Amino acid sequence: MLLKSRIIPTLAVLLVIVLDSSAREPIKSSPPTIQSKAVRARDLGILFEGTPGKLNAITDIPGVEVGYTTLISGEGKLEVGKGPVRTGVTAILPRGHASFNDPVYAGFFSLNGNGEMTGTAWVEESGFLEGPVVITNTHSVGVARDAVIAWRVKQGTGSQTSWSLPVVAETWDGWLNDINGFHVTAEDVWHALDSAHGGPIEEGSVGGGTGMICYEFKGGNGTASRRIEIRVSKDAPPRSFIVGVFLQANFGRRPQLTIAGVPIGQKIPGQVYKEENGSCIAVVATDAPLLPTQLKRLARRVSLGLARTGTISGNGSGDLFIAFSTANPNVAGADQITHDVQTIPNDLMDPLFAGVVQATEEAVVNALIDNRSMTGRDNHRVEALPHDRLREIMKRSR
Repeated sequence: MLLKSRIIPTLAVLLVIVLDSSAREPIKSSPPTIQSKAVRARDLGILFEGTPGKLNAITDIPGVEVGYTTLISGEGKLEVGKGPVRTGVTAILPRGHASFNDPVYAGFFSLNGNGEMTGTAWVEESGFLEGPVVITNTHSVGVARDAVIAWRVKQGTGSQTSWSLPVVAETWDGWLNDINGFHVTAEDVWHALDSAHGGPIEEGSVGGGTGMICYEFKGGNGTASRRIEIRVSKDAPPRSFIVGVFLQANFGRRPQLTIAGVPIGQKIPGQVYKEENGSCIAVVATDAPLLPTQLKRLARRVSLGLARTGTISGNGSGDLFIAFSTANPNVAGADQITHDVQTIPNDLMDPLFAGVVQATEEAVVNALIDNRSMTGRDNHRVEALPHDRLREIMKRSR
């Protein structure tokens, strides 16, 4: 029987997975273990541009919630349908559980289309994101999409009880995971949705990012945020906003990896793939009041943040990005003929563009650093980015 581990990040309980273990069931630590604090890029002294939010995460935007289901079991030779399993589900709720029937303005951008993000035709047409964003592996998009619809119907309120076009995205984890075994179930998707929360969130090999590889190091989930200020003139008081980025990082070749301008990948040689074989899904959130066309412009800036880390967005990479704003609540309802909305003029958007680029770059590096090595199907092994070696290279480059 396949054993499934559902890893729920909370402030009260920290569950630690031993990623490179011969045990069929993940080992969990006794709660709480404060000394097991995650190590992020800034903890290693890496310098990034911009001012992060309090958590330096997408959950710095009030109302945004993130949940995971992590599936890890088995080892050794691949037996399709049995394992080894290294996969999962990530769920992002723009307004959280408290108001999931209030759509948010959103925009979508495809840097390279060798991937899937369902529901984006309606996002483009309507300008709204209605419901959560779910991210999983390539061959589990269908079950995840259907599970989101069922979850919304179960809520019993809102227009989506009669129809739904959910946003479900993917990246490929078949190097480490029994991807053709279809181990993600509807229950796993529901668990990620039900367990979504604000506050600190885990990074690295959890949720949909469990089996992912980035720059031929162990990849997965990464997040970061930026606090930005917009002012009309230098004498006028500024208004502060937050922009956050969450991404599932599964892209890039080792020699391309660049961290804070330093060619790290060239100095730590190694190879997993013979050619580019991955993707990146990015979700941008902000509390700044923006219209759908402006949010599409924000989503497009993820490309520049990824480029700072070295990727060229290869032919085999599905690089798909969605951005939403939690401002302007209750503007989608047909209970009145007109709604008043706020927006920021295009001429004042440059700080937001900068925030997306900066947060994207840092989120990729966080996905690499807050991680562990993993052995998966057929004993395929992917090493984590070594912290000591990284520190040494960064120190020499100064």
